[in-house]
Amino acid sequence: MGMAKKAEKKPKGKRPQEQEMRVPTSVDGKELRGIVRIAGRDLKGHWKLTRALQTIKGLGPSIGKVLSKAVITQLSLTNKTLVGELSEKQVEQIEQIISNPSKCGVADFMLNRQRDYVGGKPHHLISTDLAYAIKQDIDHEKDSQTWKGYRHSYGQPVRGQRTRTTGRKGMSVGVMKKAAKAGAAAASAATGADKGKEKAEKK
Repeated sequence: MGMAKKAEKKPKGKRPQEQEMRVPTSVDGKELRGIVRIAGRDLKGHWKLTRALQTIKGLGPSIGKVLSKAVITQLSLTNKTLVGELSEKQVEQIEQIISNPSKCGVADFMLNRQRDYVGGKPHHLISTDLAYAIKQDIDHEKDSQTWKGYRHSYGQPVRGQRTRTTGRKGMSVGVMKKAAKAGAAAASAATGADKGKEKAEKK
């Protein structure tokens, strides 16, 4: 049997350097903004409003759906409204709604700060405010020297997870022991060589 002929590679055509930029448009034919910043997060313009709100830090699927319905009713929008179609004024109104969900009739059990130890009143935090509040809570646990704070300070799991096989960070104990043994052996060899030289010089 003869060798199968290798398929000849066709020369790749050069791609055009200048390609026509496609401007995203909505169903109505209006131009969309590519990226819209809402509550400190860049949202893609071709996303629907209901999906986009759920990607903001502090808004999950449940409260995101509730707030999207409130936004649609208050701003007289539709379920098919895209983020790129929103004006600057509408974006400001949306930020006010999602920052104060209790004013829109959202139940207290859906808020992420139900029993705040500072004010005692339930409220909801999003984006950077939520991240800062979480950091403050962890620092408060550390300063109070609670068990959670103790675990946080050592970088260990807080909620009772097992740490025998998982959650190992850095170099394992076995590798550290091997490195220590190797260093001790090298040091002993060096000291032995020095003693041999001293004996030879004395003779």
